[in-house]
Amino acid sequence: MAENLLNTALHQKHIALGATNVSFCGWDMPVQYDSIIKEHGYCRQEAALFDTSHMGEFFFEGDVRSSGINEATTVNIDILAVGKCKYGFLLNESGGVIDDLIIYRLAENKLMIIVNASGIENDYKTIASRLNSGSLKDNSLEFSKIDIQGPKSKEILQSYFNDINLDDMGFFSFKETKIFDEYCLLSRTGYTGEIGFEIYVYNDMANKVWDALVKDGAKPAGLGARDALRLEMGYSLYGNDLTEDISPLEANLAMFVNLKRDFIGRNALLKQKEEGVKRLLIPFKTSSRRSARKDFVVMQNNEKIGFVTSGGFSPILGVGVGLAMVDVAKFDENKEFELSDERSSIKASKATLPFIKKG
Repeated sequence: MAENLLNTALHQKHIALGATNVSFCGWDMPVQYDSIIKEHGYCRQEAALFDTSHMGEFFFEGDVRSSGINEATTVNIDILAVGKCKYGFLLNESGGVIDDLIIYRLAENKLMIIVNASGIENDYKTIASRLNSGSLKDNSLEFSKIDIQGPKSKEILQSYFNDINLDDMGFFSFKETKIFDEYCLLSRTGYTGEIGFEIYVYNDMANKVWDALVKDGAKPAGLGARDALRLEMGYSLYGNDLTEDISPLEANLAMFVNLKRDFIGRNALLKQKEEGVKRLLIPFKTSSRRSARKDFVVMQNNEKIGFVTSGGFSPILGVGVGLAMVDVAKFDENKEFELSDERSSIKASKATLPFIKKG
């Protein structure tokens, strides 16, 4: 029986461009147009355009301090300035990651919360259940999200925003403005490691914005290139490197969690920190162009000590890179290890993040 997939407002553009589409979190999404390697290069060298309209957008209105929203996630919204956004986690009571997200402070009493497509329904129910006042709305199907990423992204975008000097926009800042005289939220964020922006518009504006940016030199890129780009930076992917069974501390993301403030899941993380994590997500490089994939087994000293959460080929480095969850007590970071499945085995060694240096 055919899967009933959602289409973004840009679906026909992808078809016309000859994209190879795949089922992704309930959406029919372009994984590549021409070549993942070429599209990766567009982003690293010029400007790439991604349709990420599958992401979810929630809007909260209410008092941040009294509503419960400030304790619902790890993000300390109370100290987040209007015009700024912050990355954090929606945790369960055990400290596992229900989802990772970005919260935008639109006004003193208004927020936009960006969540992963896979978690929209569960995230909404979870956050709503943690509120004792205020309103939370899921407007995910009303918005399109277009990401322009790469060294030329600022140059291409500037002519559309005469009211904003893009050079003045710091990382994780945003502006509510207009494009083609219609509402637009322009965010200085991205998932590639390059300078870039994420554009939120209503669905009926998506095609006009996409066509204009393509005409000005941005080149369409699919989810395949996006995954290679984020992996070279060591950015986590929900469902792989983050799950309800993996905590931010185990995922090596303690820098994004302030354990001095109260939030749901904090007690579990405090206990984990006190006892010391028993497993930890580590970056690795292979010794060849071969790359491991999710769920490859990590072997060291003839013993299984972990599993790969993400893996792929780095076009910049010319070798396989990835992330793996390993048993801290058994892992020797100074020794090589093997990544294997039923068919093959690949030699690898511990690396440092990011795999490639930007800026």
